[in-house]
Amino acid sequence: MEDKLSRVAKTLTSSPIQQLSQLAQRCNAINLAEGFPDFPAPPLIKSAAISAISSDFNQYRHVQGICDRLAEIVKDTHGLEVDPLTDIAICCGQTEAFASAIFSIIDPGDEVILFVPIYETYGGCISLAGGIPVYVELDPPQWMLNAEKFLKSITGRTKAVVLNSPHNPTGKVFSRDELEIIAEACRTNNCLAVTDEVYEHITYDGIKHVSLASLPGMQERTVLTSSLSKTYSVTGWRIGWAIAPALIASAVKNIHIRLTDSAPAPFQEAALTALTCPSHYFKSLRQDYESKRDFLVELLATVGFRIPFKPQGSFFLFAKLPENCLLNDVECIEKLIEEAGVVAVPGRGFFPSTSCTFEEPNMVKETGLGYQKRYIRFAFCKSEETLASAAKKLREFVRAKGSLG
Repeated sequence: MEDKLSRVAKTLTSSPIQQLSQLAQRCNAINLAEGFPDFPAPPLIKSAAISAISSDFNQYRHVQGICDRLAEIVKDTHGLEVDPLTDIAICCGQTEAFASAIFSIIDPGDEVILFVPIYETYGGCISLAGGIPVYVELDPPQWMLNAEKFLKSITGRTKAVVLNSPHNPTGKVFSRDELEIIAEACRTNNCLAVTDEVYEHITYDGIKHVSLASLPGMQERTVLTSSLSKTYSVTGWRIGWAIAPALIASAVKNIHIRLTDSAPAPFQEAALTALTCPSHYFKSLRQDYESKRDFLVELLATVGFRIPFKPQGSFFLFAKLPENCLLNDVECIEKLIEEAGVVAVPGRGFFPSTSCTFEEPNMVKETGLGYQKRYIRFAFCKSEETLASAAKKLREFVRAKGSLG
């Protein structure tokens, strides 16, 4: 039957992160792998969703009020003038918004630049469109943009640059200087940009998120994607959007309709409530996550991990194995699951030049070496109880073993 699959389908495998989450469930391990909150969503927006269902907003639906409100938000936040009737497409989460954007602008053979380490979805979408992902590694341990490497990666076939900031998995927030380098390259080479800004409200230490689209000459060449998922702790609602020049936004809408027809109607209605949350909600959100970040930084350092870069945003921490640890990232995760009862994500899954799959009982297959195998991603979008339980298990594990391995 394999010969019936498309060429692209054969290159796609199940997500290592989802595999790990399933393994964590089977082993009853604490899940610090997958980036979804395990605490309740805000009561007000849950009530709005329940009310929408009870009011029979349960059929295909486009809630224009979301676009109207988003236009107000990006004007207030980024100074962008957006027509809510033509420049915004509501999609089934940021993932579909991103995929629809890529399908709207990429032809077979087009090159798309992506910064590594990178969230796994982006490259897959580009390949599905027939495009060619071009990976540019950020410089560890601070994950700085190397302007020389970036500019050398641009060719006559470069169609777009993908930017995720705040960044998964490192927690980096791209500085204005770095954004200026990217913007200048896009303007000079007539490239588009596709941004993933789902962590826009989750930043720390007074650092502010700046949208690439807000830089001079960039709004007309940027597709900005985001969603409710991370800001409002509703990753399962699948309400996202793309904000783009009218021609591209129209294409995104057309592709969205042919793929999924409509985002979930009652959750669109609830989005109206979410998007009118007062400013103190976002302040509280940042404070809560900053506290969780600091707790996890201290915990991991205490049990032996190295923290060369403290997250500036998102709710992930990219920790490094200690120099004296003889295990690689995959081996360490296997040991943490089996002996400590805690699961995280091997860092190499965020580096396309390396790969790993998980199988039982001998679940490790690997290719590629280097610093990419020395990082592990931990998610701290968890309740205080979950983080405290993980801390107890990790401390007990290290106390019994003497070290991480």
